[in-house]
Amino acid sequence: MENSLSKGVNLAFLTALISGFAVFINKFGVAFWKDAYAYTTAKNIATAVLLTGLIMLLRKIPELKGLSRRLWLKLILIGIIGGSIPFLLFFKSLTMISATEAAFIHKTLFLWVALFSYPFLKERISSIQFAALGILFLGIFMFDSPANWKFGTGSVLALLATLFWAVENIIAKKVLKEISPSIAGWARMFFGSLFLLLFLAITGKISALIPASTEQAGWAILTGALLFGYVTTWYAALKYAPATVVSSVLVIAAPITAILNSIFVTHIFPGKTLIQAVIMIAGILIISKTIENIYSKFSRRISTASL
Repeated sequence: MENSLSKGVNLAFLTALISGFAVFINKFGVAFWKDAYAYTTAKNIATAVLLTGLIMLLRKIPELKGLSRRLWLKLILIGIIGGSIPFLLFFKSLTMISATEAAFIHKTLFLWVALFSYPFLKERISSIQFAALGILFLGIFMFDSPANWKFGTGSVLALLATLFWAVENIIAKKVLKEISPSIAGWARMFFGSLFLLLFLAITGKISALIPASTEQAGWAILTGALLFGYVTTWYAALKYAPATVVSSVLVIAAPITAILNSIFVTHIFPGKTLIQAVIMIAGILIISKTIENIYSKFSRRISTASL
């Protein structure tokens, strides 16, 4: 159990690193496309293609063919709730608010996952871990006071996207008890891309999907590759550790985005951000029971040495 938790937490840290870069880079990528929805669809199609190659490489086609109708319906639902609607909402929000604000809202995901995990996944956390959730929120809150922001349409869209992704985590956690992470991730992006294409067709924007320049194509491929890394590591993390824990680890992506913004955009030393990152890491170590495990191992070594 301990090895499984550690594996899940480590994968979640990798996901957070990818997410931190992705949120920052997507702000530039979406600016190269006239239509945020077309950009989102192009990027997600690139991810779906990469994931298709992955399941073929891992020889998962037999597993795919053996899925029951019930599981197929759940995978299609994941594609709608996690792989299409929230992407449309979130990347539209990036055209209306800053990447840092969008990252702040998205990183509240762990609170919503924790809220939904209790009744639907029966996940229980100790009082110390509950306090760690407060520490994590404090770390996020300290980035920029929400009071300084105008909570307008862009913020609402980012929040709605985050709620959709929280629900996706709950459904995915249940599905991952029966299938491999690569299959679940592929379904998320494959069916999600189909629904995004349908949306573009209905809204008459399908022609906007064709890149008008090599720069547009390059950004779609680059961000699609980052999303491939995100989905692959995130679903694997969900497979091995509780949803509340792995979603909490993801908050460390917020300071990564802020630090990148400080280096390449504002050119201001992110001293405050570094302090916030330390607070977040402390919260993550507590909720993931890393500190508890280290203390237990240390105590056992002392007991052994004294014998």
